[in-house]
Amino acid sequence: MRKVQTQAYLEFARARAGPLYRSACLLASGDTHLAEDLVQETLGRMYLVWGRTAKLGNPAAYAQTVLVRAFLTHQRRRSSGERPIAEPPDLPAAPGSDTTLRVTLLEALARLAPKDRAVLVLRYWEDRSIEETAAALEASPGAIRTRSVRALGRLRDELGGELSDLTAR
Repeated sequence: MRKVQTQAYLEFARARAGPLYRSACLLASGDTHLAEDLVQETLGRMYLVWGRTAKLGNPAAYAQTVLVRAFLTHQRRRSSGERPIAEPPDLPAAPGSDTTLRVTLLEALARLAPKDRAVLVLRYWEDRSIEETAAALEASPGAIRTRSVRALGRLRDELGGELSDLTAR
């Protein structure tokens, strides 16, 4: 029985690692190393509860929730403010991608509070409902609505005229 569960977990981990990594990159404001750490922590926690997945209902959504909570826990740590020295990205940009726009957005996201960033990623990147986001962040739907509006306003303020300059090509 344990071997069957392990095989099912491995299939789940292979299928969800990519989407988890993309969300983690957004949460970590482009810090790929932190994103990898968050995904590893998430998959490790998922392995521990994998035998109880029947109670989870939707393991993929639960994994996203675990990822967001791992990110928020990391942000509370004193060492989370440490930043590595700027280096070139690990991978070259894809042909035709607008790296300037991407970097500008990631930098603006990085200047937001961690909970604001988490709300924006869950609501607009993961396309979760207000109720799903509220459950993931252990907050009320009203608090998520308020935080969404305020976080979008802060993001617009952070971007200022930069976004219109970058998209008017």
